[in-house]
Amino acid sequence: MHLTMRPIKEPDVWENFLLTHAPKSLFQSWAWGDVQERLGVRVWRLGFYENDVLVAIAQIMKVAARRGTFLHVRHGPVFKEQKREYWKEVLAHIVDFGKQEMAWFIRIGPLIEDCPANRALFSSFGLKPAAIHAMDAEYCWVLELSQPEEQLLAGMRKTTRYEIRHAQKLGVVIEQSTEPKDLDAFFELYKETSDRHGFVPHQGIREEFEVYAGQNKAVLLLGKHEGKTLAGAIILFYGNQGIYHHGASLSSKIPASYLVQWEAIRQAKNRGMNVYNFWGIAPENKIKHPWRGITLFKKGFGGREIEYIHAHDLPISPLYVVSRFVETVRGQLRGY
Repeated sequence: MHLTMRPIKEPDVWENFLLTHAPKSLFQSWAWGDVQERLGVRVWRLGFYENDVLVAIAQIMKVAARRGTFLHVRHGPVFKEQKREYWKEVLAHIVDFGKQEMAWFIRIGPLIEDCPANRALFSSFGLKPAAIHAMDAEYCWVLELSQPEEQLLAGMRKTTRYEIRHAQKLGVVIEQSTEPKDLDAFFELYKETSDRHGFVPHQGIREEFEVYAGQNKAVLLLGKHEGKTLAGAIILFYGNQGIYHHGASLSSKIPASYLVQWEAIRQAKNRGMNVYNFWGIAPENKIKHPWRGITLFKKGFGGREIEYIHAHDLPISPLYVVSRFVETVRGQLRGY
């Protein structure tokens, strides 16, 4: 078997393949590549063909960090079929590409099951579990939206259901926007939240919102009480899911964040989404993980945990050990 690699220039070709074979792979979406290009990141959208039939895709970002340069395939590669031969060919192509770009290593993070068979498959190709913490929603909390709203409420933790109704009684109102100019109120909350929970603020939120909202795939929700903004969330709609991608709130006795989430769930359901994805949660065995508090909040809405295989690295250069050491120490210092 031999696969040929060539760039894909047509968004429709890309999106049709992705939504057919991996509809939850947000970071492989064409729009996400557009976001990264706005941020000055080099992006390649590569297709892999068997006898002119597209069998795999990989959207690759070049990360030039102080800890080393690498090629990142977030939520990918994506395959038509999970064949060992496909994996072997695609990884070989990406490694050759990485050498041309002077990368130290390749990092992949496909949304496939974390199981012994997949770990053994990765290990057989020389892939190593990345030293970074579980990012890109490897551990995520999802809520199926097939039930009526009344049953969704009934499936929540009692205290969560109470806080939603309490916020309504207190007069919390939810405002929504698809205008980037309204992000300023969200950013004021965002810094306070990142400081409180100890996570590293994301870069490029404005660019992300501009791209996805421009395609009717994002909404900003703000929870306000007596004119003061207390909580906010940026919700993306991609594939068959609504995604709670960014959130922020003030420390307050008024539970506006609960009502914001309930409105986000309702909007995802009204758009015909099958799933509401609360995004990343802390692994059960990480007692001191910075996300423990937000994980408890998310789980209160009902749902279930999904665990994908951890991101893996394929070293290209001997300098990979430097990057791995830096990431290991950084993760330990941050409590991951």
